[in-house]
Order: sequence, then C-alpha cells, then structure tokens
Amino acid sequence: MTDVEQSLRTSVHAPALARADSWRFGLIALIAFLTLVDLFAAQAVLPSLVEKFQVSRATMGFAVNASTFGMAVAGLLVAFFGSGLDRRKGIWISLAVLSVPTTLLAFTDNIIVFAALRVLQGLCMSTAFTLTAAYLSEHFSAGKATGALAAYVTGNVASNLFGRMLSAAVAGLGGLSVNFLMFAGLNLLGAALVWFTLKGTAGMMRTDNRGGLTMRMWGVHLADPDLRRVFGIGFLILFVFIGTYTYVNFRIVALGVRPMALGLVYLVFLPSILTTPFAGKLASKMAPGTATVVTLAVAIVGLVALLSPFLPVILGGLTLVAVGTFLAQAIATGIVGRRAMSDKAGASGIYLASYYAGGMIGSVVLGQVYDHVGWNACVYVLIATLGAAMMLAGSLSVPHR
Repeated sequence: MTDVEQSLRTSVHAPALARADSWRFGLIALIAFLTLVDLFAAQAVLPSLVEKFQVSRATMGFAVNASTFGMAVAGLLVAFFGSGLDRRKGIWISLAVLSVPTTLLAFTDNIIVFAALRVLQGLCMSTAFTLTAAYLSEHFSAGKATGALAAYVTGNVASNLFGRMLSAAVAGLGGLSVNFLMFAGLNLLGAALVWFTLKGTAGMMRTDNRGGLTMRMWGVHLADPDLRRVFGIGFLILFVFIGTYTYVNFRIVALGVRPMALGLVYLVFLPSILTTPFAGKLASKMAPGTATVVTLAVAIVGLVALLSPFLPVILGGLTLVAVGTFLAQAIATGIVGRRAMSDKAGASGIYLASYYAGGMIGSVVLGQVYDHVGWNACVYVLIATLGAAMMLAGSLSVPHR
C-alpha cells in the first residue's frame, strides 16, 4: 500500500475512529462518576451531619473525609498486589462491595462507626479507581492514554458536582438515611456497568506474572525523581481540594445560605467538566511540568478570591480552584502512566496513596486551623501549599510529546 493509499484510508476511517474514541471516553467518564460519587457527596450535608452527631466541625470534617484514609491504604495495597489482578473483576467487585458500607451509613448514629464506614468506602473506591487507571494506561496508546485518563478525571469532576447536588437535594427531601441508601444503589449500578461494558475486553488485560509488586519495583518507582515529584504534587493537590471544599461550607452558611441549598453552590464544578478533558491537549502543547504550573496558578487566583466577604466572588474563586486543581490532577495522572515503564498498577497505587493521604491530612490540619484561627488563615495555608506544588511541578523534567 502506497503512502497516498494509506493516507486516504486513514482519512476515510478517521471520523469513525473519532466517534469510537468519544464513545469510549464517555463510558470511562461514567464509570469514574459511579466509582467516586460517594467520596465527596457527604460534604454537601456536612452542617446537617454536625447537627445530627453533635460534634465539632473539625471532628465531623475528619469523619466525613476518613474515606481518604481508606483510599490511601487501598492505593498501597493495590501497589503491592495489583499487578496480577484481573482488572475488570477487581473493579466490579470493589464497586459491588462498596454498596455495603454505604448502606450501613444510613443506620448509624455513632460518630466512630460513621468514620469507620467511611474508611471502608475509601478502601473500595480506591481499589476500583487504581485498577481502572492501570487499565487505561495499559489499553490505550501513549498518545491517547492522557486523553483517556482526562476523561476519567472528568467523570471524577462530575461526581463532585452532581454527587454533592444530589446529596443535598435527597437529604433535604427524604433525610440523611434515604440519601445514603440512594448512593448505595448508584454503587451497584456502577458494578453492573463495569460487568457489562468491560466484559468483552477482559481477555486483553495485561497482567504481571510476578503476582504482586515487589519491594524492588517500589524502589524503582521511588528512585525516579520525576515520579517522586508527581507523588508530592498529588499529595498537595488533594490537601488543598479537601481543605477548601470541606470547610468553605461553614463560611458559605455563615453568609446566609441555607444548609440544604449548599448543593446549588457546587455548580462551581460545572466549568471543570468542560475544561478537564483538555488536559491531554494542554500537556501535549507544552511540557507537563509547565502545564501543571499554569493550572495550579489558576487555582491560586481562585484561592485569593476566597478571602472576599461577598458570596459571588467566593463562588467565582471556587470555580477557579476546581478548574485548576482538576486540570493539574489529570495532567499528573497522565505523567504517572507515561513515566512508569512497567508495573503501571503499582505506580498508580503509590500515586493515589500519596494523593489521598494529602486529603486526609488536609482535612485534619485545615479543620484545626479553621476552629482555632479562622477561615482567612485557612486560605493562607492553602495558597502556600499550592505554591509548594508549583515548585515541584516546575522542576519536572518530563518532556512534552
């Protein structure tokens, strides 16, 4: 076949290939949505949970975000043992099991049990998330992997928006128990979706015959200076994200917004659904480190706006924080997939462990700062944290494609 014939054939099939990619990326985003919809939904009803459990804001914030501890632990477990796991089976089983602690949340009135169930939720969500990230890195070419991962993060963004809005609306209409039962149903829907849509490609999964990640492979990942920097960036991104969107609820309620109307506030995530899919293109136009710095700078501008006493300015700031952090997260996830030459499940697990550890620590640190010093001090801590992330990103040596 001549070059001209090859070019003509490629041009003829290009629209069909583009439609196929759009379908697959849309499916990936939906799976991400159903995987992580529980993670931050409880934040939208945080003031109501404080009233129900009669605890401090910092205590309730920690309990709600205890899921990030489970996310971090599961990330490490998958890093050790995930190489030999069947991706499809691991994902759908994790989502099915996730429905159990979600259901039990509807019936507990003990803060310790509540926090423990949130940890269990995190274990299930992180296992599904990590295995899916590995699946995407293994089943897409280098040119499309970042786009696929960006689609997955876009689904994550959508879960942040619609999960919070749905949580606030359902809790307002039917109460907190009905709210958690509804999310348990979404967990089962996610398991069914994975079962049916990934079944045909299960045989294509590449697994590692070693049966798990050895300490030697851990050493390989951690010896890579760029991977270490990206792990640190992930830690700092979720530190800021959790710290911002957990405790800004109390700031907004103090400005006169009713607790059950908080769901509408999270329309600030809507622009992120539109911008996050462009993370792959952004990372291909410039060096990934530079792209990360630019997106984090956008988030810092948003954080500065949170110092304002005016609700519209705060909402604009929250929008910029979401746009910047989600773009940075998508780019960082893509760097891990490209940089790890082998054992991508292990590298993804280490990254997510670092990422969610940042969220856990962020919920604790910012809760104490908020209770003892106030909201403005929280914002200054968040700005300094993203500044550190920008420094790490600026020192990345990963070239652009």
